[in-house]
Amino acid sequence: MAKKHKVSKESCVTMTELVLPNDTNTLNNLMGGRLMHWMDVVSAIAAQKHSNRIVVTASADNISFNNPIQLGDVVTLEAKVTRAFSSSMEVYVEVYAENIPSGTRFKSHSAFFTFVAVDQGGRPIDVPELKPETPEEQEFFEGALRRRQLRLVLAKRMQPEDATELKSIFETGV
Repeated sequence: MAKKHKVSKESCVTMTELVLPNDTNTLNNLMGGRLMHWMDVVSAIAAQKHSNRIVVTASADNISFNNPIQLGDVVTLEAKVTRAFSSSMEVYVEVYAENIPSGTRFKSHSAFFTFVAVDQGGRPIDVPELKPETPEEQEFFEGALRRRQLRLVLAKRMQPEDATELKSIFETGV
């Protein structure tokens, strides 16, 4: 029998990659598409660990490219499930870049990915609930419903007036 709930630490995944010449653009910086691929892979593994199912990517939120990652840098990606809905899961991924010879390390990117667990026929299937354990996990968990509703409104899969969690952001006291 499948677990009714899991905790975030059960889905944590760390992946490390070395930026090689084939991963870079003409400025010797990591190509954005390669980074997005790595982020998708590590977060998909986290979603699979949570659900014990095949998962498909439903969305990726706002990946901004502010800090270039250079040829030869070591990239560490850390992902964990922040909330599970009926068949979907939100996964938070953080990306760190490290230049080992110089001893520098910085957080370069972060994003939320959404995955849907599916059966062998590709139909959505239920996933275990997520029970937050730490204050940080609770904060991610509570914000996940707002982020989900915003994704659905932007995808035109939910009417703005039905986004109950977003109303409090935009309503003003009159």
